[in-house]
Amino acid sequence: MMISDGMGPASVAFTRTYYQYTQGEPFDYQMPLDTIHVGQSRTRSSSTLVTDSAAGATAFSCGLKTYNGAIGVDPSGNPCATVLEAAKQQHGMKTGLVVTSRITHATPASFSAHVQDRDDENHIAVQQIGDNPLGRNVDLMMGGGYCHFLPKSNPQSCRGDERELFKEAKQNDWNTVEYNNRSHMDYSIDRDPTREPSLTEMSAKALDILLHSTKSTENGFFLMIEGSRIDMAAHSNDPATHVHDILEYQKTIAYVKRFVDQNPGTIMISTSDHETGGLSLARQVSPIYPEYLWYPDVLTKVRKSTVSVAHYIKDNRLFGKVDKIVPLVNKYLGIEDVTKEEEQGLAKIKKTNLMDFYLAEMVSLRAQLGWATLGHSGVDVNLYAYGQGTDSLRGSHENIDIGHFMAQALHLNLTDLTRKLNK
Repeated sequence: MMISDGMGPASVAFTRTYYQYTQGEPFDYQMPLDTIHVGQSRTRSSSTLVTDSAAGATAFSCGLKTYNGAIGVDPSGNPCATVLEAAKQQHGMKTGLVVTSRITHATPASFSAHVQDRDDENHIAVQQIGDNPLGRNVDLMMGGGYCHFLPKSNPQSCRGDERELFKEAKQNDWNTVEYNNRSHMDYSIDRDPTREPSLTEMSAKALDILLHSTKSTENGFFLMIEGSRIDMAAHSNDPATHVHDILEYQKTIAYVKRFVDQNPGTIMISTSDHETGGLSLARQVSPIYPEYLWYPDVLTKVRKSTVSVAHYIKDNRLFGKVDKIVPLVNKYLGIEDVTKEEEQGLAKIKKTNLMDFYLAEMVSLRAQLGWATLGHSGVDVNLYAYGQGTDSLRGSHENIDIGHFMAQALHLNLTDLTRKLNK
């Protein structure tokens, strides 16, 4: 299963148009996801009309609606067996998680742990290495967030105890690879390819490992891949960073499609847990009736995420120093027409998150892109599928239907495993 966290229908159109514009493709050019679009997923949780990632991912992993913040638990807070766990426990399948967030973040956690609060990432990490009632269920994990696996005495740790989870994992037959990411992996626009793999590179490696490890059996594997930071860029309302992470996700989709073609019997499903930002591909920028347009060329000039520029300003103690900030805006965001009003606004900002939002707004305004919220929205999201036996996914579905489909396709009994998990 593949999850494009926070990518709504507008983001899909946004990225397609941007790619067509920058690559000189015709108006009817299709991105990889366009070729496998089969329907929509309805995203509400049990507690609200607008879901969060925890409840959204648990709908996929357990096939049930739960409350916002819930990780692999039902509305009463009781653990629910996931398709990943059932694949391992009932059929001996190899399993994996590949993400660009912390590996303990809401989506990967919802497939591999059971906690009542998504912020309990230290407990999630403990369960992921196998310290849980079912034992170890995940064979491969790739992503960020190593701080949750280090003992409290380590300066890089996020834990409140002295457990050395990397050491414990090795004792439990894990082969660990420690990336240079204490928290989330870098955005695609910021990523240094010499020190950090892309989502496509990690996915390719994971598929290769899982394929070769199951060649001598008929058990197969279950892999969840998430384009995690698509969502986080939208939380900042940062359009250039958002589009670059979606382009990387599209590249990963293309790779996995080829894998499915080369390995008949493999099924790929892709959808989003929710939409983030309320993106619109048009913007009212004055009281007069608007022109029908937006400007992709504005985004071609952006070189860094707005949050990375905001952190640079903070780390170098540049808050309030407009004469230092404006050249950074010129260099990294491609904005050379900073107005006096914007200079005054920049001078007043003393917090990193507010600087992030302000810089993103400067880019969006010039591109004439609109945002309705810094959070999530309740719109339906696109559903994609590729491989044999996916016809039943055509049309409009509740998000839990995707979990039901995976359980049926893999002949899993989530009810029995949930009963065992709760004993």
